[in-house]
Amino acid sequence: MSVVPSEEEPRRVIGDDEAIPDGAIADFGDDELRRLHRDMVLMRVFDERAVIYQRQGRIGTYAIYWGHEAIQAGAHLALDPSRDWVFPSYRESAIGLLRGMDPATVLAWWRGHPDGWWNPQEHRLGGVSVPIGSQIPHATGAAWGMKAKGEDGCAVVFFGDGATSEGSFHEGINFGAVMDAPVVFVCNNNGWAISTPFARQSRAQALADKAIGYGIPGVRVDGRDALAVYDATRTAVARAREGGGPTFIEALHYRTEPHGTADDTSLYRDPAEAEAARADDCLARLEGYMRRRGLLDDEAASAAREEAAERVKRAMRDVEALPDPDPALVFDTTYEIPPAGLVAQRDAALGVLGAR
Repeated sequence: MSVVPSEEEPRRVIGDDEAIPDGAIADFGDDELRRLHRDMVLMRVFDERAVIYQRQGRIGTYAIYWGHEAIQAGAHLALDPSRDWVFPSYRESAIGLLRGMDPATVLAWWRGHPDGWWNPQEHRLGGVSVPIGSQIPHATGAAWGMKAKGEDGCAVVFFGDGATSEGSFHEGINFGAVMDAPVVFVCNNNGWAISTPFARQSRAQALADKAIGYGIPGVRVDGRDALAVYDATRTAVARAREGGGPTFIEALHYRTEPHGTADDTSLYRDPAEAEAARADDCLARLEGYMRRRGLLDDEAASAAREEAAERVKRAMRDVEALPDPDPALVFDTTYEIPPAGLVAQRDAALGVLGAR
């Protein structure tokens, strides 16, 4: 694998006619396609329901990932959950669903409930990282640790184009390269860092070109093509397991939705851009290919969505049935001896809550 020059088009597997050239992906059968579709539908439905729940006041501010499912599910399909770690940003908050996590856990996290957390060792899944790029050094450290212990696992970390402007991006990728750590850096380049367009993030025409400076391979793929993402990740993971070190994957697409439920995109971009991008939806593209292959019809597609929707709705009911947490936890778990100012804030807050 070599660095891809920026003038090359990102790799695409599913063509405009929803056909895959023979031999494009070896050893990828119908069962894998069905699993990929099932994963993407679950993630899509979870995201759509989560936005509804936020609007209803049932969870807090939520980071939307509609249209990013090909990157998340495609990359995850190339991993072995029994040995490989995933480090998500807030945009991949629901990727744990692909590792058997209960949707209620993720919804509880967005609700701010203490039950909305998990044991990273159990799922080989790092915590959702909200500070931009902070998960990148974590992934490198985990990968280096696995290498030091003689394990054959690898770490995959997801981040957006905006994270490449952060110091933690350089620290994580440079250290990983120097130490030949088995880590795969998956950059979800959706063209926007909240309201900052990609053109103001980097002078490079392709973020994959940044890999050159670190002496590691960089590849570009179509982020709306789940099979292209899968294939690139599978190659990168195999390279990491063989001791070849890190790979940088730039998955390109367009963020059609707001950055989060508190974002107003009309303030900084033309709505027509998002509408045009929505027409090339990653899930619709995969479903079109599967229909062409005779692996999916309207009944099966509807059944998959209904099953996922019922699972998420049940999870929301479970979360709302949880007992209210002790509000003192917010104040009592940072300092062994709380400073006077924090004590005053705690007493005032508990006084207000107690009066309700």
